[in-house]
Amino acid sequence: MQYLMKGNFYTYCFLFIVNGELFPIMISEENLIISSASPYRFILYGAMLIAFVYLLVMSQTRSLIKARKLLKEKEKALDHVEKQKVELELRDKDMTDSLVYAQRIQEALLPSEAYFRKHFKDSFIFYRPKNIVSGDFYWIEEKGDKIFIVAADCTGHGVPGALMSMIGLEIIEKTINEDNIETPSLILAVMNKGLEKTFSREKNIGTIIRDGMDIGLCVIDLKRKKIEYSGAFFPLYLIRDNSLIEIKGDKLIIGMNPAGLSYTNHELDIRENDIFYIFSDGYVDQFGGRENKKFMYRRFRYLLTTIHSFPMNDQKSILEDNIKTWMAGNDQIDDIMVIGFRPLVSGY
Repeated sequence: MQYLMKGNFYTYCFLFIVNGELFPIMISEENLIISSASPYRFILYGAMLIAFVYLLVMSQTRSLIKARKLLKEKEKALDHVEKQKVELELRDKDMTDSLVYAQRIQEALLPSEAYFRKHFKDSFIFYRPKNIVSGDFYWIEEKGDKIFIVAADCTGHGVPGALMSMIGLEIIEKTINEDNIETPSLILAVMNKGLEKTFSREKNIGTIIRDGMDIGLCVIDLKRKKIEYSGAFFPLYLIRDNSLIEIKGDKLIIGMNPAGLSYTNHELDIRENDIFYIFSDGYVDQFGGRENKKFMYRRFRYLLTTIHSFPMNDQKSILEDNIKTWMAGNDQIDDIMVIGFRPLVSGY
């Protein structure tokens, strides 16, 4: 409390601080003379107390109104976020359901492992898409005395890669079954022209789609005990007498070879217990290990030479367990496909 002289009277100034706000009350003795024994002293104190309580209540009320307003705004924002979450979950479910259905279609078009084994009893297919559907695909077909095996890796993965794989399968089947082209290098040349024509058309927006695929194609003649191979970035591994032989593919991507350069055709004799491996780069490019590096071809070759004498089902299991261990929590970066088969096996 402060007081000031005003003539013969004092002016009393009462300062109240409520919730950080300053409220002054001034009472002059010119208007009210208070003696120490006067009952007005209690009235004055009572009025001061009532004024203090009133100001305190008003301040608290304003604070509560403000807090309630903020709470309503937060509740409104949370409701909006919850609605968006529900919408995203529904969209995600719809998308996942569509991908699962697309996976069924793709699996129906790809030969099963059981069908593969009708042609080669000693074989396996390790096939692991990155995103439900895959840009990697394989195909096997018997025509006359020859068996055709195709393994391919389309640009990208997921839905775009899966769409390309369907186009690739259609071109392969037409080339072999309708156009009656049976030489691997010539089949790749036809595929190159077909994909170049399909994906290099200029669109209305002025852009050009440039997509292609890596591929390996084997033509096996069991009667003559011969195998022909042609590849675009895909090697073919042959393990014979515990040694690995690499038949390299050309560095010419299918669909991105506008000059129409020819692909190399390799021909080899097949011996009993020869085992062949054809694969995409998903396995060797997978990151993992202690130093979080790619698996690489060197490790892959060593792994194959170590397990090639095991039964085919065991080889597949080892390949699967090995890559899981190698990943060690890393995400799968690409589709993975490894196919192994023995064309001639003692005892069959």
